[in-house]
Amino acid sequence: MSDHQHSTPSPSPSPSSAEPESEPESPPGAEDGSASAPGADSPWYRRAFADLSPLRDHPDYRRLWAGQAVSSIGQQMTAVAVSVQVYDLTGSAFATGLVGIFSLVPLVAFGLYGGAIADTVDRRRLGLIGSGGLAAVSAVLAAQALAGLGLVAVLYAAVAVQAGFFALSSPARSAMIPRLVPSHQLPAANALNTVSMNLGLTLGPMLGGVLIGAYGAQAAYLVDTVAFTATLYAMWRLPAMRPLGERKGRASVLDGLRFLRDQPNLRTSFLADLAAMVFGMPRALFPAIAITFYGGDAGTVGLLVSAPAVGALVGALFSGWVGRVNRQGIAILTAVAAWGLAIAAFGALHDLWPGLVLLAVAGCADTVSMIFRNTMMQVAAPDEMRGRLQGIFIVVVAGGPRLGDFESGTVAALTNPATSVITGGLACVAAVLLLAARRPAFLTYDARHPTP
Repeated sequence: MSDHQHSTPSPSPSPSSAEPESEPESPPGAEDGSASAPGADSPWYRRAFADLSPLRDHPDYRRLWAGQAVSSIGQQMTAVAVSVQVYDLTGSAFATGLVGIFSLVPLVAFGLYGGAIADTVDRRRLGLIGSGGLAAVSAVLAAQALAGLGLVAVLYAAVAVQAGFFALSSPARSAMIPRLVPSHQLPAANALNTVSMNLGLTLGPMLGGVLIGAYGAQAAYLVDTVAFTATLYAMWRLPAMRPLGERKGRASVLDGLRFLRDQPNLRTSFLADLAAMVFGMPRALFPAIAITFYGGDAGTVGLLVSAPAVGALVGALFSGWVGRVNRQGIAILTAVAAWGLAIAAFGALHDLWPGLVLLAVAGCADTVSMIFRNTMMQVAAPDEMRGRLQGIFIVVVAGGPRLGDFESGTVAALTNPATSVITGGLACVAAVLLLAARRPAFLTYDARHPTP
């Protein structure tokens, strides 16, 4: 798990060049694990900050990361623009909320099948198709805004198609990373991925709001369309990434589910994440909490929504230590328990700034859990299953928070928001303790000897 490598791989071949019969799991020269990341004798500040060695050592990963960071900001701008445009056209919060429903179904359906497709085709080509489709949808959104169509149905349809392209290509992009970065640098690479994701979550809505206020929704859509050229360029420069070994025909979604069922460590990591999202995700209560806890308004809701993302970004920026952790199973459960405790404490306190700090702590814990869960999935799972596992992960990420909204809303209706938040956080901790008791081997999972 240490992030060590001194040799830099040779430049990647062009996409049109001939591909060898088989591809290595890691870039050439990456097997020895010699030091390129900050070592124990480095200054503390170098060891504290995110390890940049994957960006420094691997040009293909660097281009992919930069392209995704830029397009993530653009996509969040588009998400804000769609919500603003739907509300302007309808004046209905319900109609605006339907945007999430129209994106959820394609995310779940295409997430599963996108993962299966990613295990049988050239992942680079699938990534190009997905990114090109997303760019085209952003261009359509810009065109309808410029033309002043004012049709909510067009916006709903665009959101659904957009979610489908994202779910189709996202498993392929995630499954590419172990082919671009050696296994001992995967924790650092996953930490850097969370940096790019949270940059999008924090900067995207802010920049989108400024652009929409100054120039209208079409400006955000146009910027998003242009931003996708960065991802398309990165994908184009990647080498071909066909399945390793002998092709075995179509990949089955059910085979991926059966594989996950039979692999206790990977299954436990998924269940831990699901527990955090279902029991410890009180986002549906933020409007009620803003009023009942703090006597606030919509601005207070915005602070509550953004606090976990800020904490997640800080956690990713100060992730230099993750490459030195080998007991990744206990790290995941500890992080999920910390999330639950922070959420429970948030529900017990009714002071705004301590509450925002606790939400940021929860976001930081979520980043730690995400880094190790992704690393475990990428290292312990065979290449032919990585796409399907990433597809299942998309379904968990898309569906878990919605179940959490239902759980927290139901408990709040039966009791009150504070009770719902506190009991949800404590239920998350209880779920972690149950997982640890049911699967003690997960606590001894060693990244140096990964077993799924």
